[in-house]
Amino acid sequence: MRNFVGVSEVHPAIDTGVLSVSMITLGTMAAITVWSKGKLRLFSVIIGMAVGYALSILTGHLPAAHLQQIMEKPLIALPDVTLLNWSFDAALILPFAIASLCTSVKTIGNLTTCQKINDADWTRPEMGAIRRGVLTDGLGVVISGLAGGMGQSTASSNIGLSLGTGATSRKIAFAAGGILIALAFFPRFAEIFVVMPQPVMGATPLFAVCFIIFTGFQIMMSRMMDARKIFILGISMIFGLSVSSLIQVYSRIETSWLRPIFSSSLYLATLLAIALTLLFQIGITKRRQRQIEPGKTDYDEIRTWIESLGASWGARPEVIRRAVSALNELMELIAAEALSERPVRVEASFDEFNLDVTVRYDGAPLPSTETYLAPHSIEDGVSIAQLYLCLIRKDTDRVSISEKEGENRIVLHFDH
Repeated sequence: MRNFVGVSEVHPAIDTGVLSVSMITLGTMAAITVWSKGKLRLFSVIIGMAVGYALSILTGHLPAAHLQQIMEKPLIALPDVTLLNWSFDAALILPFAIASLCTSVKTIGNLTTCQKINDADWTRPEMGAIRRGVLTDGLGVVISGLAGGMGQSTASSNIGLSLGTGATSRKIAFAAGGILIALAFFPRFAEIFVVMPQPVMGATPLFAVCFIIFTGFQIMMSRMMDARKIFILGISMIFGLSVSSLIQVYSRIETSWLRPIFSSSLYLATLLAIALTLLFQIGITKRRQRQIEPGKTDYDEIRTWIESLGASWGARPEVIRRAVSALNELMELIAAEALSERPVRVEASFDEFNLDVTVRYDGAPLPSTETYLAPHSIEDGVSIAQLYLCLIRKDTDRVSISEKEGENRIVLHFDH
């Protein structure tokens, strides 16, 4: 936003000229993204940046000195490796460890976002791909360090550009990597991005961040929320945003290992989120039990119990909705067939991939031998048991029925 409105330490007031060019640059990107058809949308950012550069030259926001700087660079040259060197400072071990933790979490988030924007049926992170991605990211850092260069990390803004333009092909990634390598040997072209005018530096990230924020909230809200998770997200985000507004306060922190944490929104928000997540795990169990009286415990009571479990576990709302419906139908079936006169014991267990609701009761077995009916084949004359079993199987991914020493056990399984 500072670049977008033209604010700097030298010029603390809004620069209307910079703001105007920024708005036209962002407007061009947005207009092409929203209203264009075909492949033109793929080039919305490049076209917007070109417009921004052109207007910056015309309005003086890309001064002649910067243009001269571009022309003074050689067209072709080998990279200057004399600036690369090694150094080591033990005092930086802890700050670097914190930075590594934060960037690893950011990389996990970026990879998850990539998975989501490329899969319309996305439900959860595919951990195998994320594990390989984090390993690759770490190898990039190691190789850069051994070469005496700067640390590398995945860029959230680039993912936002991919989502905004719809360009997510792996072939584009290879092409972009090739271009970046080529720019190391063509300094004049690389210098074009070094002297990027302030309006373009403001408009381009703003375009990308819109999609990053939207996708981030989609991922966060794809799971059920309770007070614990609301506190985790709320406190982390608020304190992360406070770094900019309280920079003068945080800069007075004298403890050497604390100062880097409070100098970065990413570091502070990430560490708070991790710490609060660990703290609020206290009291959460992945297996809960209760007794339900068939015919007396109504739907709202069952729904409230299952939804409270789903919120504490962070389960997907759609899976919890089906679990509520299937358990309610099962309770109504037990009551309608008078299978048990005693309260039914219900146990719900959860992990990231499975939700199981196990019902145990003493009494007559569930009439599982009834002919199975598919939902689309229900006709007149079906029994109550057939109808209930049809509704239960419709909501579950698998039903297991067994009986041992007079105790009946029904497991309603849901893939998560």
